[in-house]
Amino acid sequence: MVLRVCRAVLGPTATAEDAWSETFLSALRAYPELRPGSDVEAWLVTIAHRKALDQVRAESRRAIPTERVPEVACEGGLPAAEERDLLDAVKALPLKQRQSVAYHYLAGLPYAEVAELVGGSPEAARRAAADGVATLRKTYRRGDTR
Repeated sequence: MVLRVCRAVLGPTATAEDAWSETFLSALRAYPELRPGSDVEAWLVTIAHRKALDQVRAESRRAIPTERVPEVACEGGLPAAEERDLLDAVKALPLKQRQSVAYHYLAGLPYAEVAELVGGSPEAARRAAADGVATLRKTYRRGDTR
C-alpha cells in the first residue's frame, strides 16, 4: 500500500522506492508518539505521500546535466556587451548594497563574513543584499531597450 502511494506520486522509479524506504524510517522514529487507537494505515499513507512530495521537490532542485554551459564567459575580465547594462545597474546601487550583493551572491560568502568585510551585523548585510536585489529587480530588465 505504501509503495503504491509512492508510485502514484512518483511513477515506477527508483525514487519511489527511496520514498518508500524513507516512509518506514520516519514511521519507526515517530511510532512511539502515535496515539493509541490511531489508524496506522492512514498514518502510513500520509507519511508516504509527504515523503513522495519531498522527493518531487528535491528532484526539482537537482541540476540538469547539459552538454554545453549556457553562460558565456567574459573575455579579458570584461562583461559581454549584453551584460554591461546589468553591470551598470549594479554600479548604481549604494556602496553597502553593491558590496553585499557581490560578496554574497557572486562570491558565495555567508552573511557573517559579508558583515565582517562590509562592516555591521550579519542581519544588516542580509538586509543590504535583499534591498540591492530588490532594486535590481525593479531597475534592470534583461533585453530592456530603455
